[in-house]
Amino acid sequence: MKKIVFLALLQVLFVSAQSLNTVPVKVAAASDLRLALGSIADDYFQLTGQKVQITYGSSGNFYRQIMQGGPFDLLMSADESYVQKLNDQKLTQGPGHLYAKGRIVLFIPQGAKISLDPELKDFKLALLDGRIRKVAIANPVYAPYGRVAQEILEKIGVWDKVQSQLVLGDNVAQATEFAISGNVQAGFIPFSATYNDSVRKSGTWVVIPESLHSPILQRMAILKGANAATQRLYDYLLQPQSQRKFQDTGFQSP
Repeated sequence: MKKIVFLALLQVLFVSAQSLNTVPVKVAAASDLRLALGSIADDYFQLTGQKVQITYGSSGNFYRQIMQGGPFDLLMSADESYVQKLNDQKLTQGPGHLYAKGRIVLFIPQGAKISLDPELKDFKLALLDGRIRKVAIANPVYAPYGRVAQEILEKIGVWDKVQSQLVLGDNVAQATEFAISGNVQAGFIPFSATYNDSVRKSGTWVVIPESLHSPILQRMAILKGANAATQRLYDYLLQPQSQRKFQDTGFQSP
């Protein structure tokens, strides 16, 4: 009788585990994570059978959606302040963890006659002499990389001059599309985007020194009411094999 009960219990646990895996963990992820996170999610599915449903976008828009009850289990923000504000509102299961540190680059498409230097000296001259007519950035209101781009432009003293020349993307993925389109002469995009073949083939770039902007600290947190499987994915994202994926696609260890 004990053996029968034990086997029945094992069957219930097995069926429960299978059912848990069929319900995807819904992740709201910053657009700069597309290469790294897609690969990590594939590895995780092969390892566990757990489905991961990723929606990419700007961290600011995800913050607003979650404040309005957006149906996500995990937020992976490119700006830790959004996670901190959600935690203050008791909408997360704790303060979360830093999972990566981002970097931003100035991207120059092929054919643009602009010299690249870390201090952006020729970029600044090109804005004044007409070699640069349009600059692509993510919208600073919603996207952390857009806000950082604004900081850089303010730091080098051209923000007031360049505002009429900006082409704004809803997020960094769209800003990157604008930057490689050939319709602009420069763009501020994540370093992680340069690991994409289409970006590599479309131009050159220079990583902006952190002396010109605040650090891009990327934080994640599990949201209240999350799928019970979310914690396992969360823990996996902090493991060395996942951290290597981030570092191999342009991020630094936090």
